Amino acid sequence: MSLKGRATRFLVASLVFTGIAVTLRHWGALQAKPILKNRPATSVKPTPKNNFGASPKPIASKGDPVLAGAGDIAKCDAKEDTLTAQILNKIPGTIFTMGDNVYPRGTTEEFQTCYDPAWGPLKARTFPSPGNHDYYSPNAAPYYAYFGAKAGPAGKGYYSYDLGQWHIVSLNSNIDAQKGSEQERWLRADLAAHPKACTLAYWHHPVFSSGVHGNDPKMKDIWQTLADLKADVVVNGHDHHYERFAPQTAEGKADPRGLREFVVGTGGAELRDIMAT
Repeated sequence: MSLKGRATRFLVASLVFTGIAVTLRHWGALQAKPILKNRPATSVKPTPKNNFGASPKPIASKGDPVLAGAGDIAKCDAKEDTLTAQILNKIPGTIFTMGDNVYPRGTTEEFQTCYDPAWGPLKARTFPSPGNHDYYSPNAAPYYAYFGAKAGPAGKGYYSYDLGQWHIVSLNSNIDAQKGSEQERWLRADLAAHPKACTLAYWHHPVFSSGVHGNDPKMKDIWQTLADLKADVVVNGHDHHYERFAPQTAEGKADPRGLREFVVGTGGAELRDIMAT
């Protein structure tokens, strides 16, 4: 499906989607006012219980709905996460993350001391997904505690919401996602129950990437399910660069009816070169 003519606009870290036009936003265009952040202590404080209730609702904004976000975000010894937060703070709408929300181990202290000073002001309108660094803490407990109900059910971490004419799905690439898994079966039922004209899904590990980590097949069955049910766009992080693919199948074959994938690991962690084309 062509994205042209759809009202919803998308900003992903340092770029803006309006239809199929893309405008890049660069950190260097900002006068940085970095927030001073202390390194977290090594001891881990008890994490509060996550009480998951009804599916969260996105924050309304004036005009066309806007979806904004990035993956691979906060580090205590870096200022780039502050710069991306400055970009997002100027744009109304719903924020999303594509995992690795805080480095290096996703602890309670790191969320409080590294993530919260930079992206914390955006928390009320943020709909996250988890990455492998979030899961370096057992069961990603600090991640689920920090974001609460907006992170989806603790231990599962997948959920969906509607934004304008789009259905948005946040998935978890750190747990079982094979065909027939609980997550895959949930996704199939969710998409069948929400027959929107356009669907976007986001998670951490990309099926296709030209970065350091390369292609990762763990979400290949999820890709196929999205394709079977006529989804349109996939957005991922993990590799620290920006990349856009032409529509393709789960096997990586060009197909105008396939999914278009964006890799946007540009939320604040150090950027890396593209390794393969």
